[in-house]
Amino acid sequence: MELPGSDELNALSPSAFADALAPLFEGAPRFLHRLAGARPFETDSALIASAREAAAAAPEDELVELLDAHPRIGADLDEMSDLSRAEQDDEVVTVDALAQELADLNAAYEQRFGFRYVVFVAGRPRTAIVPLMEVALRNERDAELRRGVGDTIYIAGDRLRALRGKSGGQEDGP
Repeated sequence: MELPGSDELNALSPSAFADALAPLFEGAPRFLHRLAGARPFETDSALIASAREAAAAAPEDELVELLDAHPRIGADLDEMSDLSRAEQDDEVVTVDALAQELADLNAAYEQRFGFRYVVFVAGRPRTAIVPLMEVALRNERDAELRRGVGDTIYIAGDRLRALRGKSGGQEDGP
């Protein structure tokens, strides 16, 4: 997949801009249109910084839509976007017990908070996610909403760098 450069992204219509960046955010059309309204972006770093600002200004239902656009942790790889599949495909065979534990934790999290659990996964085994989810279930809803949205934007920045062929970690993590 090839992502247009900053100048081309700035020149796109809001809908075309949202379509071009949809893979970074797993869709989330209202958030992407909000981000389109924050243009122009001189650099990819400016785009990600604007995504953080857009999230800070977005209403809660838009943030929930942004989180819910992401696949569940441990979901069937066939149900994920190519980028999510690459990030979560850390184990060739998923142990049934682990898959069930992740499904149970996802269900408990969504029931408690009303949105999906999103965390930066790339490079972490699924077994490392279980304790993170268990801790998250003890957090306050607003704190989890902010943490999840922060991770969502971190994921988008990581994907953007990968699509641009740049390596290395993002300057400021989730």
